[in-house]
Order: sequence, then C-alpha cells, then structure tokens
Amino acid sequence: MIKGYFYVIIFIIYNQIAMKKLEFSITIDASPEQVWDIIIGKDTYSQWTAPFAPGSSAETDWKKGSKALFLDGKGHGMVSKIVESIRGKFLSIQHLGEVKDGIEDPTTYQGEEWGDALENYFLKEVDGKTEWRVVMDMNEQYAQYMEKTWPIALEKVKELAERH
Repeated sequence: MIKGYFYVIIFIIYNQIAMKKLEFSITIDASPEQVWDIIIGKDTYSQWTAPFAPGSSAETDWKKGSKALFLDGKGHGMVSKIVESIRGKFLSIQHLGEVKDGIEDPTTYQGEEWGDALENYFLKEVDGKTEWRVVMDMNEQYAQYMEKTWPIALEKVKELAERH
C-alpha cells in the first residue's frame, strides 16, 4: 500500500479512479475557535497530520482564495486553493495540482476527476463542545486507509485542543 496521504491522492489522480465520499467526526471539549487554531496552527498542523505524512506542513495564510502548499517534508505534496475559510466554522480546500521535488504544478489536476473534489471541515458548537466533521472524496481502494488514519488525526486534534 502506498504510504502517506499525499502519495495516495497523487496516485488516485493519475489513475482517474472513481471517488466516494468519506465522512469523519469527533467531539472535542474546546470551543470551535480553539479547535480551529489547532487545525490551522503553524506549530500544531504538523502534529495532527503526522499520521498521514510525518514532517508534513502547510504553507498558506488560510484565507479565502489563497494558495496553499501541503508538503510532506521531502519536497512532495499538493498545490491547493482555500475555497472558503470562516474561522471556527468552515474550511474548504480544493486540491489543484502537485508539488514534486519542490516544483509546483498547479494545473496537474485540471479536468481530471479529482479537480472538483473538496476537502471540507465543519466545526459546530454542541452543548459547549465542538463537533468537528471532515467530508472528503476518496478512491474506494484507499477508503480503508483513510478510515484507519483519519480517526488518529482527529484524536490528535482533540488531545491538543483539550490540553490548551
């Protein structure tokens, strides 16, 4: 099995394999704003995304319309766009292309099946806690990997948010 979130996505895109919608959620004993800060925090992003790709990082200002680079620490990853960003409520990311050996190609995924797929984060206050829901499209072949890995990442966000 291909290791790492970025490699899975790149493999899927090149093979134009049918996608299915995946959804993950967790309840966190912290405010939506605290959870948001953990999700996009410069110091915390790499901690909670490590189950997908150790050494991962995000280079973006997280503002609507901004470019985002999601990197694996080895010069590979994705070029994306922040479609929507409402602090403490909603984040939508569209993956546009890949970064390979440090070189960005934001057109890699144009016209391909993945091109319109979004990775969406919903945060909602429920009884003084936050429900964080992740909805994304993923190849059925790798759904099991995501179903195993996303809960680990969600638990890490919970741990970080509840500790602060």
